[in-house]
Amino acid sequence: MNTLISRRHLLASSTTVMLATSLTGTYARAATPALTLERRTLEVNGKAASVFGIQGPNGKPGLSLTPGERFAFSVNNRCGEASIIHWHGQTPPPAQDGVTDTGYVGPIGAGTTRGYDFAPRPGTHWMHSHQGLQEQSLMAAPLIVHSADDTRLDAQEVVVLLHDFTFRDPAEILASLTGRRSSPSGTTGSMMGGGGMMGGSGMAGGGMMSGNGGMGMDLNDIDFDAYLANDRTLNDPDIVTASAGAQIRLRLINGATATNFWIDLGALQGQLIAVDGDAVRPITVSRFPLAGAQRADVLLRLPGAGTYPIIAQREGGRERTGIIIATPGAAIAKLTSSSGSVSAACGLGLEAQLTAAQLLSGRAPDRVHQVTLTGGMMGYNWGINGLQWSNHQPLIVKAGERVAFDMVSNSMMAHPMHLHGHHFQVVEVNGTAISGAMRDTVLVPPMATVRIVIDANNPGRWLFHCHNLYHMASGMMTELIYT
Repeated sequence: MNTLISRRHLLASSTTVMLATSLTGTYARAATPALTLERRTLEVNGKAASVFGIQGPNGKPGLSLTPGERFAFSVNNRCGEASIIHWHGQTPPPAQDGVTDTGYVGPIGAGTTRGYDFAPRPGTHWMHSHQGLQEQSLMAAPLIVHSADDTRLDAQEVVVLLHDFTFRDPAEILASLTGRRSSPSGTTGSMMGGGGMMGGSGMAGGGMMSGNGGMGMDLNDIDFDAYLANDRTLNDPDIVTASAGAQIRLRLINGATATNFWIDLGALQGQLIAVDGDAVRPITVSRFPLAGAQRADVLLRLPGAGTYPIIAQREGGRERTGIIIATPGAAIAKLTSSSGSVSAACGLGLEAQLTAAQLLSGRAPDRVHQVTLTGGMMGYNWGINGLQWSNHQPLIVKAGERVAFDMVSNSMMAHPMHLHGHHFQVVEVNGTAISGAMRDTVLVPPMATVRIVIDANNPGRWLFHCHNLYHMASGMMTELIYT
């Protein structure tokens, strides 16, 4: 069912409103709760676009779970085509991970329903399609799992889901990048289909940009039509009302398909208290990077009456989006969707400063995997260890092992690497040992090295891939297999 979302309707029912309540509030649940995959019409900069959506039991995007609540929901597919939803940041049994590529399940057919039931992992997470290129068309929503500690924190919650947006068919974008005609985004195959490596020139046009003319670092291989925060641009931003002096827990989710952002708190300073749903030792931040698929929880306090923009600017560009936190009656100035200056590339400076609140033990790895991220814009032949998904070589582990992964980006693009079914600790950046954050997604910049470590405690087959959707769709994916 198509729904026209007007400016007034969006203001009244934004994603932020869904969760911008005190944690002391109630969380109503239907007797048989369900998530609904739908088609809707969204207005972006005065132009209508048909996009997807994931509607919760309360009729609003996504889910917010109370402490101790199980993830016990059905998914009703009413979007008109096959789909499957990955619970990003969760560590369920492999058959409930929400992917088809590992062979446990097929897609959820149009008009059908599938049930899920597992103990969720607390924190700021999200859900998104792992079918075709549906994620680009906004098949994504927040997934917030509250802990008992959250209920003791007297803070107003504000959730911000970032996205990059295009009016074009994502399949056309992929085809222009690879130089090969692509299957439509509505096909019922898995993310890779039968594809794998797609040859051709990465300079075929179609909205691409290659930084420095192909020399040096490549940033932002796609120019998007807009950048969204809770489905809205800065021309018509989501406005969250908060009282002067209020404590805010900002839950930031980078749901963009191919964009890393710099988060700018403007006049505010906050305490970064968690990344990817895992607590870190608090550090003070006012501007920091947020790579694709990563999340950040920031605790801040409004110093007084006024308006407080929270801005996300695309790395290597002027384009930006964001929300505005405003006290009652405050005058809200018009903001532009373009910054006065170009932002730098996102790197590992913040990563090196983070320390996990709960570290893994000091046990040495039982096994080390070398993970080289290969490919380039010319040819758009992204892969892992020189192989695309169609002929990938799995990474083998055994239950109970401590496993290290030494990742290096042997290309001129950064890659946000995501491991399904596990959270890992970042223990080394460019050869320097750190007691880094626990994460499920880490950025690997060009020619940089990052070591991550897991305790292999969730047997099964698990995807390991770049979370740039177009890099993954052209082959940068493998799997972790327990023997």
